[in-house]
Amino acid sequence: MKLDNKLIQVLLKEVDNNQWAMALKGGSDEIRQKIFSNLSQRAAETLKEEMEYLGPVSVSDVESMQQQIV
Repeated sequence: MKLDNKLIQVLLKEVDNNQWAMALKGGSDEIRQKIFSNLSQRAAETLKEEMEYLGPVSVSDVESMQQQIV
């Protein structure tokens, strides 16, 4: 949440969509909104669909992916 929008956009280009989906699965609504607001509407919808497709995931998998992105 401390990153500005420009840095988030750089990260969005560097990190694969399925990695974002896993990482955001356990993220707060505030973090999700921050990420989605830095994507085009189509890209945000695609990411949301990817998150739904994952179904239930373990907390350890989510935390692991969040650490990889960081």
